[in-house]
Amino acid sequence: MAATINTPARHTAAGKNPVDYVWAIARISIGWVFLWAFLDKTFGWGFATPANRAWIEGGSPTTGFLKGTGENALGGFFSALAGQAWVDWLFMAGLLGIGAALVLGVGTRIAAATGTLMLVVMWAAELPLANNPFMDDHIIYAIVLIGLALANAGTTLGLGNLPLVQRSPYLK
Repeated sequence: MAATINTPARHTAAGKNPVDYVWAIARISIGWVFLWAFLDKTFGWGFATPANRAWIEGGSPTTGFLKGTGENALGGFFSALAGQAWVDWLFMAGLLGIGAALVLGVGTRIAAATGTLMLVVMWAAELPLANNPFMDDHIIYAIVLIGLALANAGTTLGLGNLPLVQRSPYLK
């Protein structure tokens, strides 16, 4: 039987464990993914959204993705949502709120929960998946978001240590 040796984690001068910085970088990175999607869909900077299909030009940020789900298992439901103003506004508010919260490290738990919900809905819209029976990047991002919430990732390289945030559980 092999013996297990537990070694203490090394801490930085600020009292942080190096894994705290890994979670913080993951938090900021995934936050940027959400925030960038909001910015590109709003202004049509030509990465995923051409300028003529930008939200500020009257384009619908949900139509391309949702219309493309028509032949999927839940395609009828999701295709019917495509281009509806309330869906566009809810989606864009989610991208902005989740992205900003994660980048800043405030409201990380709420952002993780709502981001996970958004990602699972997007995953469901793509069922059945083309390359795997059930796993794709939406599920991986959702798992990481749950990890961010559990790791209290807003306190490292973020505003999660502010007294107001520490006193208000919903801001953590």
